[in-house]
Amino acid sequence: MVETFLAFVVATAAGLVPILNIEAYLLGVVALLDDGALVAMSLVAALGQTLGKIPYYYVGKGTISAPWLKRRARTPGKWSERMAGWRAKAEARPAWGMGLLALSSLVSVPPFMVVSVLAGVVRMNLVLFCVITFLTRTARFLVLVLTPAWALTYLP
Repeated sequence: MVETFLAFVVATAAGLVPILNIEAYLLGVVALLDDGALVAMSLVAALGQTLGKIPYYYVGKGTISAPWLKRRARTPGKWSERMAGWRAKAEARPAWGMGLLALSSLVSVPPFMVVSVLAGVVRMNLVLFCVITFLTRTARFLVLVLTPAWALTYLP
């Protein structure tokens, strides 16, 4: 129970602060818990990550000010060019934007923090943003914790 609560706290903090890593925490408890607890922990971690990314969504929407992001967006270079391209595609084709969010949330390419901001910029529905993020993060964390748990159980 304590491990699950800590997973929520670490996941929320890692959602806000990119240098923190929920994956490392989850992998660290794999050997300590049974599969049922790992599934619960994955769900709680996905909820924490979803909540941790909502402020980035609001930064993109302009509700929360982030001077570092505004400076970065005005700086010419690859980052601002890519962001402009993704924004144009996401505005023209909302399904493409949802797919990009799902891909980023699942495998972190492109960076999930950047795509969370982009979702706010293109005014993606917040509930849709949260549902896609929660489902794909849950899938990511389930694969992450159940693969080593399976290996520890069934491999010699």
